[in-house]
Amino acid sequence: MSDKTPRSARVTPEEALAYHMEPRPGKFEVVASTPMTTQRDLSLAYSPGVAVPVQAIADRPETAYDYTVKGNMVAVISNGTAILGMGNLGALASKPVMEGKAVLFKRFADVNAIDIELDTEDADEFINAVRLMGPTFGGVNLEDIKAPECFIIEQRLKELMDIPVFHDDQHGTAVICAAGLLNALELSGKKIEDVKIVLNGAGAAGIACLELLKSMGARHENCIMADTKGVIWQGRTEGMNQWKSAHAVVTEARTLEDAMKGADVFLGVSAKGAVTQDMVASMADNPVIFAMANPDPEITPEEAHAVRPDAIVATGRSDYPNQVNNVLGFPYLFRGALDIHARAINDEMKIACAEALAKLAREDVPDEVAVAYGRKLQFGRDYIIPTPFDPRLIHVVPPAVAQAGMETGVARRPIIDMEGYVQSLKNRMDPTAAILQGIHARARQSQARMIFAEGDDPRVLRAAVAWQRGGMGQALVVGREADVKEKLETAGLADAVRELTVVNAANSRHLDAYHEFLYARLQRKGVDREDAHKLANRDRHVFAALMLAHGHGDGLVTGATRKNAPVLAQLGTVFDLRPQDGAVGITAVLHKGRIVMIGDTLVHEWPEAEDLADIATRGAAVARGLGLEPRVAFLSFSNFGYPVSERAVKMAKATEVLDRRGADFEYEGEMTVDVALNPESMARYPFSRLTGPANVLVVPARHSASISVKLLQEMAGATVIGPILTGVPQAIQICSTTSTVNDILNMAAIAAGGLGRGK
Repeated sequence: MSDKTPRSARVTPEEALAYHMEPRPGKFEVVASTPMTTQRDLSLAYSPGVAVPVQAIADRPETAYDYTVKGNMVAVISNGTAILGMGNLGALASKPVMEGKAVLFKRFADVNAIDIELDTEDADEFINAVRLMGPTFGGVNLEDIKAPECFIIEQRLKELMDIPVFHDDQHGTAVICAAGLLNALELSGKKIEDVKIVLNGAGAAGIACLELLKSMGARHENCIMADTKGVIWQGRTEGMNQWKSAHAVVTEARTLEDAMKGADVFLGVSAKGAVTQDMVASMADNPVIFAMANPDPEITPEEAHAVRPDAIVATGRSDYPNQVNNVLGFPYLFRGALDIHARAINDEMKIACAEALAKLAREDVPDEVAVAYGRKLQFGRDYIIPTPFDPRLIHVVPPAVAQAGMETGVARRPIIDMEGYVQSLKNRMDPTAAILQGIHARARQSQARMIFAEGDDPRVLRAAVAWQRGGMGQALVVGREADVKEKLETAGLADAVRELTVVNAANSRHLDAYHEFLYARLQRKGVDREDAHKLANRDRHVFAALMLAHGHGDGLVTGATRKNAPVLAQLGTVFDLRPQDGAVGITAVLHKGRIVMIGDTLVHEWPEAEDLADIATRGAAVARGLGLEPRVAFLSFSNFGYPVSERAVKMAKATEVLDRRGADFEYEGEMTVDVALNPESMARYPFSRLTGPANVLVVPARHSASISVKLLQEMAGATVIGPILTGVPQAIQICSTTSTVNDILNMAAIAAGGLGRGK
């Protein structure tokens, strides 16, 4: 059970520290949401303007939700006494985890969250500190607090405060566990009130799991809890407390092995290896096994299935099906609670969350999720819990939580228009992260041997290491062994040299084949045999392309050390990458929840109407590859023939070309950029064939495309992916000289995912 780093993403201490330090320390910053430029702005933001909402709130406290961020602000609070699986390391050491939790709130549910670390292990001091901060927040998420203090702190704060207080280590795990169990029992043909449940691990999460399942219909006498001292039976005195005692049952079982005999369900929140194959073999038909110990489960799915092929197995790991991941719960629970200005998160709201998650897993999975995971996800034994990146979570779970809160009387401000609320949630999320996640998921599925052509650049080497250690595939680095080793040592990655495959052109055993191949391509273009040999030996871009052409790698990423044009020319000596060959450069620009493709930013210098139609088609293909339904706009300074200009004519003719070709996507033009992107401006042209704002922009020439992208990047801070080289026969992508390590990694992932391939 985890909302932490996936097991498959192995990182070094140096990488982890660099991530938290660059480009500035920490993981988030505070940004003003209102204008702060003129004297008038400052007067409204502070004195004298601020006095007006101050008085309004003093008169009617509930208006704090209208005039401040309280209604969308959660405090993530810990004292560091139970950090991850690392134990009591103190309040200050917990700060990176709490910052991480805060950004997960924002990423998945657009909830603002601030981390607060309290330097005390005294429960009363902790309770009083949180209570006094109550006016600031709309909710409190408690995290990484050891038992039994976590029970005492949460219960007392719930009594004292009139906002939701939620210990995620307890209830987050319980909610996701309950959602998965509902579906597992559905598939097994069993009912929750009839099954025998065994839970191992009598800590905060384990106790919360049993309590929630009992509130959903599981019978007390059918639930056996065990800890390190064995079964918690009625009459046991050793190692007991009031929370364990509440779940003691009359039973002859004294060990976990005894309890597992004939059990329908096993829930584990304990330790690696706690369950043996013999225990699993003794369970009832169609057993359900949730081995949720983090990072290693009580028993692996392979071990369980070896003795019980009929078992449904879930873990806390991202590299196995059915991951019990808290990030499926807490962001959406708080989203729904905040949106009704809830006084609390009660059992009914938690059950509503679990039931909504269970129901969502039974529905048809959207194409963009299937694309992201590289396989079709369908309700069944290996898919009982939705994936964390399912875009429907934000508009399916919070409404269910909010409805339950309204029905149970904890809502200060009930939602009147539920349909409107659902739509507002759909519009709320920035799809940038989902797009990038999809790209990387497809790449991880392909497990490509990625050729990194510029092994003398530290950024490229760091990206290659991240590729290898991130489980993306094999990294092949073109360079000299000694140089690569030295640069890795300087970057604090000395041990990585053993993991990477360094390919040196000077001693490659394939050189003769490369020479003959290149000479055959260039001999009728004024290149003699000796020059072809020198080109293959000395130019790393050409050598890397020859590796790819001969199947000695599956993808190629280059361009971090040279301008796009000469790199494209060198690659063109090995592959057909000219405009007439169908090559097109499409750049994805992501900013404030909007995504647009801009082309051609790489290949076509001055395209004519036929070329523009090709660019539009390639741009539409990239959009679809990213899970978007393409709407193409041919841009100019004129709208549909006015003002008249010879330079705008080709943009209008491009739509005629697509008409003749019978293109299967929306397109329109010529038009100005505001008409293409702004619904109000577009409304002035009711005859437009676009049903919404364009997401593929085709501009008149390469220079205007490049200017547009760089302007958005520099002035607006847009995220830029590309240019994505598309319409080419091989998995090749070209970075820019300003690329960061993440940029290079993204381009490698695009190459591996096949987003640009195809003629």
